[in-house]
Order: sequence, then C-alpha cells, then structure tokens
Amino acid sequence: MLTLEGRAALADIADLNRLKLELNRLPAIDVGDYIADLPPEQKAIAFRLLNKDHATDVFEYLPPDVQEELIGSLHDIQVCQIVESMRPDDRAELFDELPAGIVKRLVKQLSPGERQATATILGYPEGTAGRVITTEYVRLRQGLTVGEALNKIRLSDRDKETIYYAYVTDDNRKLLQVISLRQLLFSLPDALIRDVASDRVIKAYTEMPQEEVARLMKRYDLLALPVVDREDRLVGIVTIDDVVDILEEEATEDIQKLAGVSGGDEAVLASPMVTIRKRLPWLLANIALYVGAASAIAPFQKVISVVPVLSVIMPILANSSGNVAFQVVSVTVRGLGIGEITVKDTFSILKKEILAGLGTAVSLGVALSLLSLIWAPAHERWVAPVAGLVMATNVLLAVSLGTLLPMGLKRLGLDPALVSGPLLTTLLDAVGFMTFLSLISVALTMLRL
Repeated sequence: MLTLEGRAALADIADLNRLKLELNRLPAIDVGDYIADLPPEQKAIAFRLLNKDHATDVFEYLPPDVQEELIGSLHDIQVCQIVESMRPDDRAELFDELPAGIVKRLVKQLSPGERQATATILGYPEGTAGRVITTEYVRLRQGLTVGEALNKIRLSDRDKETIYYAYVTDDNRKLLQVISLRQLLFSLPDALIRDVASDRVIKAYTEMPQEEVARLMKRYDLLALPVVDREDRLVGIVTIDDVVDILEEEATEDIQKLAGVSGGDEAVLASPMVTIRKRLPWLLANIALYVGAASAIAPFQKVISVVPVLSVIMPILANSSGNVAFQVVSVTVRGLGIGEITVKDTFSILKKEILAGLGTAVSLGVALSLLSLIWAPAHERWVAPVAGLVMATNVLLAVSLGTLLPMGLKRLGLDPALVSGPLLTTLLDAVGFMTFLSLISVALTMLRL
C-alpha cells in the first residue's frame, strides 16, 4: 500500500525518467491511487510515463471520473489501445460510467471480438451475474487428454483472466464438467478430460442477482464461478476479485440506505453537489414524516404545560425506542443480505427478538421510571410508572417492526434496506408520543388535575 511518505517521495521527484522508473515498479492499484490524487494538469503527464501493459492495469483501478478525464486528455490512439487491452468486464464497467457519446465512439474503435464481448456483458441488466462476468475463461473439449489440455492452456490461454478452473463444454458451449488446474497437474497426461473432470458443476445463471453469486462462491470456497444462460450454455465466469467488489458494493449500499442516503452509492470524496443530491431528498422527506410525530404532540400542549417534566422525559423515550429499532433492523437486513436468514425464518426471528426485547423493555422501562422520579416534583411523580410502561411497550413495538418490515419488503421482492433508521424512528416517535400523552391525559382526568 502506498503510504503518505511514499506519495510525498514521488511528488518530490523532478526527473521524469526517474519518476517513470518508480511508477512502473509500483503495483497498479498504488499507481492508480497516486494519479487520482494529482492535480488535473499532472494526471495525464504521470499516466503517459507508464509502460503500455502497466498503463492498462492502472487505468482499471482509477475512479470513473479520473478515467473520463484521462480519455479526454490522451490521444485517441492511446485511448483505443488502453480500452482494447482492458478485460471485458472492466471495460463494460467503464462504459457504464461514461457519457453515451464517448462510449459510442470507443465501441466503434474496438476490434470485432472485443466489441462482441463487451456488448454481451452490457446486454444483461445491472446487478445480475451476467453484468459482472468476464468472457476470458479456459474452455476444453471432453475428447482431449490431460496432456493436450495443458498444452492448449500454455499456448492459447496465457492471457485469460484466470486459469484456476477449466470448463468442459460441447460444440454448442453447453457446460458439461469442470476441472481445476490442480487436477490437471496431478493427473496422468494420457487420461481423458471426461474421466478426470467433475460432473458436479456449481454454476450461476445470467439473471441471478449478483449478491447470490457472491453467496454461492463464499459457500463453496470458489475462486471462479461459471455463468450460463437458460440453455446451460457457458457465457462467462465471475472471478473472486469481482466478488470482493460485489460484497463491498452491497454492504455500502445497505449501510447508506439504512441512513437514508439515496441510491446507497455516495462516495466519501464525492462533490458537494452530489452529496446534497444524495442526502437532501431524504432529509426533506424526513421533515415531512416528523410533522406526523409533531402532530401527535400538538393536541397535548396543555397537558405538557400542566406536567412540565414531560418535556424532559419525551426525548429519552423517543431516542431509546428508535435506537432499539435501528439495532434490530441492522441485524435483520445484514442477515438477509448475506443469506444467513430467509423470509421463512420470520417467525423464529420475531420470537427471538421479542424474548430479548422483554429483557430490554423491562430494563429501559425501569431506568426511565427512576429518572422520572428523580426529575419530577413530588406532586408529579405519578408520571414515572406511566413513562416506564410506555417505554417498555414502545421497545416491544420497535423489535417487532424492526423484524417484520425488512422481512415484508423482502417477500415483496424489494430491498430490505429501504426500511431506513430515520423512517422507523419517526414512526415509533409518533406512536410513543401519542400513547404516552394519551395515558397522561387519562391520568390527569382521573386525578382531576
């Protein structure tokens, strides 16, 4: 990893020949980080110092906005060479981020084979297995011997993205078997591939959601996973580096959606305008939602004026139940996201959360009751048991909604992370305030206060 001291050392190099030597020695990802942080006028200069093959690798690690900037700064010949040399899946990801006019120009300049490979990937919906495949894989025929297969790999598959697995197909590309490089190396050269390869093929389909692909590879400890179409024809593979990106993307999306960030894809160093666009809509919507919670309080203004200690108790009531709900939602959404639980587990999870919630409800209820006794004047201490009862009730409601709402969205085929923390907190605030103040009003009437 390129440290701050390393960046500073590179920045102090005035001799371009020496800088060229240093940049070409560094791993591509570190060079990408270095170039991305340079001022706009220096990015293209630093990138031109890279060797051809190294430049392609570095380009794949650059952020989309820097890639677009370099495409505009470099000569067309250089751009074509880089884009042509990119792996099909990385090229498709780049084209997703570029303006349509630039993509159209770049596609025209690709060789027919690379153009077809890119078009195949872009033809699948975003978020599916087909969209993250690479078409660079090792394909073998059943009639080959192990020795012939190894020779083919040495001669024809040197530039494939991964050779850990080879996939055995018929003449129509129908996937039949899979064989690992380990099996090839430790098998007799004269053995037929059909006798050595495994018939138990773990595969994904092109329309399968990408998070399910990641779960499959994690479950079976695979370095690559074949992806087939509806006729079981092999169209590509998903490699482990793509799965790491998928897992990071899905985790980021879930976390940001839980916090109310639109789209769930805001970058930390995004421009202020992007940040505003991602966050402001939900914040404005949240104000509208909280109008509902405030409306629950409005009819009880006279009650609050009669029992002023309520203004001290209510924020604690709202904050505590909201935090309980957010904890439950976070655990439930994560469980759904990694495949640890399914909708079928709803009742079991709800039972567990309610049992755990009972202990939490009693503890928080007692705590709020004690605080109410401390803060309330002697003639208002009757508020304490009411506050404790409402707190306990709201906690049980919070654990129930925190379980049922994500499960309900999952059953409807929607993203469970849409149940954001602010939404659930606002709903619980409205219910809690209405219940608490209604009980206080009843008590005031009974006590003739």
